[in-house]
Amino acid sequence: MGDIAADPSHPRYASLLMRHRLEEAAKRGMLAGSAMIAHGRGEAFDYLLGERTTDSARTAAAQALACLVEATHPVLSVNGNVAALAGDEILRLASALGCPVEINIFYRTPERMEALLGFMNERKAALGLDVVVLGDAPNATIPGLKGPRAACHQEGILDSDVILVPLEDGDRCQALVAMGKTVIVIDLNPLSRSAQGATITIVDELSRALNTMLEMVEGGANASDPAYNNNAVLEAGLQAMLQGLNQSA
Repeated sequence: MGDIAADPSHPRYASLLMRHRLEEAAKRGMLAGSAMIAHGRGEAFDYLLGERTTDSARTAAAQALACLVEATHPVLSVNGNVAALAGDEILRLASALGCPVEINIFYRTPERMEALLGFMNERKAALGLDVVVLGDAPNATIPGLKGPRAACHQEGILDSDVILVPLEDGDRCQALVAMGKTVIVIDLNPLSRSAQGATITIVDELSRALNTMLEMVEGGANASDPAYNNNAVLEAGLQAMLQGLNQSA
């Protein structure tokens, strides 16, 4: 994607970079019309977090990584915003885990799928990674969902036991949990249906959360914690935001 004009010393550089990536992705036909709205909503929550990774988010990231490492068939699911904002990080994590990436989008059209598959395979080649990218020929259906978003790969999402679904829609998250999967969500809104319904919720900005997990991979992932409490993590994320709101008042 094209370079961003803003100076890296700009205090809003990270935020401006993410917006620029979305703009470039939109030009390539990778995004749904509502992509910018969804991103802006997330940015508002990130402001309240102080644009930082909290201790509770690190706890959730550690648990998420442990479950992915321990999984029999982990899968990383990607939509348009995820590909645009953190496609490289997703591919690096998939490479470290030795697992496939599957593109699965809410507003599925042949044109968007072609654009997303082309982009992810482009980035995979640029990074020199050997990662399977699925999504081109779905041969299965997620039970409980209707329409194009239910389409998936048998060897990907359907057979997964642990699945990372960043920036997820609530219905699909619930359907995956109902299938008995360990569902990991990255969501800046601790009150969303996805955040509330997931097995593990990382309340953090997407690229920060993925980079946290990549750092943990390099350091050696710990074993999953049977005492992990996702409700406590959600409450801690919400309290961090309320604290940020009070400090800015």
